[in-house]
Amino acid sequence: MDTSNSVKKWSMLPSTEARYKEGKISIKRPKPEVPNAEHRRPKCEVPDGELMIPLPPFHQTPGPVSVAQSYLQNLILERWEAEIHACEKEKKLQLLEIAPGTGLTIIQATLQRLVSERWDAEVKRCEEAKRAQLLELLLAAHDVPGSNQGHRTQTDEFLKLPITQNRTKPSFHNNRSFVQKVDKLPHGPAWSCKKVSVQGNRTDENGQSLHEDVELWMRDPVECIKDLIGNPIFKEHMVYAPLRAYKDEAGSQWLIDDMWTADWWWDKQKELPEGATIAPIILASDKMMLSQFRGNKSAWPVYLSIGNIAKEKRHQTSARATVLIGYLPATKLDCFTSDARSLAGYRLFHHCLSLLLEPLISAGEDGVDMVCADSFIRRVYPILATYVADFPEQCLVACCKENHCPKCLVAVNERGDPLNSLMRDPDSTKETLERRRSGQHPIEFDEYGLRAVYKPFWTNLPHTNIFMAFTPDLLHQLHKGVFKDHLVKWCLDIVGEDEIDARFKTIPDYPSLRHFKKGISSIKQWTGTEHKEMQRVFIALITGAVPSESLDGLENALTIFHANKDVLKELTVREHFNIPKLHQLSHYVQSIKLFGAADGFNTELPERLHIDFAKEAYCASNKHDYEEQMALWLQRQEAIFSRTSYLEWVAKRAAETERESFKSFLQKHLPHNRIVPSYQDRFDIFRQVIIILPPNPHVSESPKCLWVRATPEVLPSSSGWKPGSPTRFDMALISSDGVQASKVLLTLDTTVQVAQVRVIFTLPHQFGVYLQPLAYIE
Repeated sequence: MDTSNSVKKWSMLPSTEARYKEGKISIKRPKPEVPNAEHRRPKCEVPDGELMIPLPPFHQTPGPVSVAQSYLQNLILERWEAEIHACEKEKKLQLLEIAPGTGLTIIQATLQRLVSERWDAEVKRCEEAKRAQLLELLLAAHDVPGSNQGHRTQTDEFLKLPITQNRTKPSFHNNRSFVQKVDKLPHGPAWSCKKVSVQGNRTDENGQSLHEDVELWMRDPVECIKDLIGNPIFKEHMVYAPLRAYKDEAGSQWLIDDMWTADWWWDKQKELPEGATIAPIILASDKMMLSQFRGNKSAWPVYLSIGNIAKEKRHQTSARATVLIGYLPATKLDCFTSDARSLAGYRLFHHCLSLLLEPLISAGEDGVDMVCADSFIRRVYPILATYVADFPEQCLVACCKENHCPKCLVAVNERGDPLNSLMRDPDSTKETLERRRSGQHPIEFDEYGLRAVYKPFWTNLPHTNIFMAFTPDLLHQLHKGVFKDHLVKWCLDIVGEDEIDARFKTIPDYPSLRHFKKGISSIKQWTGTEHKEMQRVFIALITGAVPSESLDGLENALTIFHANKDVLKELTVREHFNIPKLHQLSHYVQSIKLFGAADGFNTELPERLHIDFAKEAYCASNKHDYEEQMALWLQRQEAIFSRTSYLEWVAKRAAETERESFKSFLQKHLPHNRIVPSYQDRFDIFRQVIIILPPNPHVSESPKCLWVRATPEVLPSSSGWKPGSPTRFDMALISSDGVQASKVLLTLDTTVQVAQVRVIFTLPHQFGVYLQPLAYIE
């Protein structure tokens, strides 16, 4: 479909047609800025004004959860933990001043007891105040559930607390200024919205054709890939070229795990220019309900990740290795009659997805220079590799009916037979659809079960075979499909519910295995986790067999099943085996060899991401025109997560730099040391060092003393008895070749450098004997 702003015409049925007209809007309040090159990486500039306090990841709590609530909870915890720490520190200092030595007099013991009681009471008061404020904040979240007004109320109430106004003193005074602070933080690719006007085949009372305006919320997928492949947090989990892994040294046992160990990446690498880096795109989409118990609000999120990141990291939802790139319109299309509505939904889906993925066409053909997580610039070719979806959505993507296989051309009544059917081919499918569009009636159109979608979104995507991209859906096809809906039911019919329950009840408790003490027949609703827990013991419970871990074992098991499945017909358990999910098992081995282990593409991850990227965002809206509010809420969440990740990355990098510098010093000056520095090492720290310079005969015959200070900030005591003091990190002249800096300065040698002294310390004895004091400089 053409993506211009002109009127679009599609042939729906011989007597109907639909028109799609596009417009473009953007997020209101505030208008999102397109991130520049500096905003694409966590290494970002700090906004002007007061620094924002680093925020932790958000966790679901009872009642509405917003950016403000999580941020304010963190403020309360940090404020009172700092107060308690200051009390403990002041208590230790006062006890040390009373009795520096070991022996105690009666007066000293009495004073120590009074001081301990005084500071213990202060600590108890801080604990009670912390609990009271947290309770007040959480109770405020329940006043107006699901309303933005509640979020504003709890923020303003917290900012009016005396401790906030007198002690915390944030740079924002109300909810509006707080949100403005959040909006100043760098965020990922900006959200935009395209309006698509759908004209149906129904008419109103005046004879005018009914139409419906829908919204497509989207982000640039290429920019999202740049964020993922350039994120330094994934540096240790990122791979840029295919690899081969084997279990033995001879290389006879091929090990398939992540995507870079499978065949697809190797095959595509040969089609691209030398030096090209592939970013295998993993797409996932799933239509879901937003409202619970009542209402019909729904959303259709589309997620994106890349196969360069290890699957263990992609599975961590807190790592944000899978990002949301768009919301497809989830509309009922009431402007169409019931017989044309299904086909119109197919065409609308492909049209919107083609708009969403349009930037991938040129990027996949020509490549894009991207800064990777290891700071190298590579020519990256983003190519759609896999599409994770359940069976109905796979048929929707493949433009076929749901009674056909979306991967191969097996006949409708032969899906239960062990056949090696031809795989669907994108070129021949496009040719058949084009012939159908031109008015012809090709036999393949009905034989292959195609739908009249004349411009699928995958038509122009380079190096993409959409039919091979469908990966095994372990959740719906195995756990909830073949196992729960068929295998368990067959066994219950053959053996009997009482016998199966009795066997489950007699299984003894064992670590990591669940004990179904009430059996399984009485449970009406299962989760994916419960299915997997039952699968661990089910086969052994029935036959005592142990499944094989190899792909040959998988094929052999499927062959044995087909060879003996007729016994279920003889026992009148099953009349036929023309089961779509059972047929999908025949494609598992091919998919694993192409893209890696099946657990890397399970639909469990998109199901879990619905909570973070759809349901929580919907709860934070006012339930009216919620798509725009959800996009803005997600943009703010992403900005705070990026800020937090950046601060954690900077702190980790600084700690690693200090550790490596200390290792280099030990290797140079104490080569016989065998102890590796760790974070548990303790150092004696000094507040200042006195440097005695030789006398200058032109000025005075007395030596001159210089004080170099390195003292952190000291907060004032809570009682006001002791004032605080600011940080003092003096500058010093450092000689890089070991010569005294004073002599170098007098001879105007260029080897002297100016540095800031951060810490003055002595070397612990476990590393060896080094009599001179040391300093860490920057």
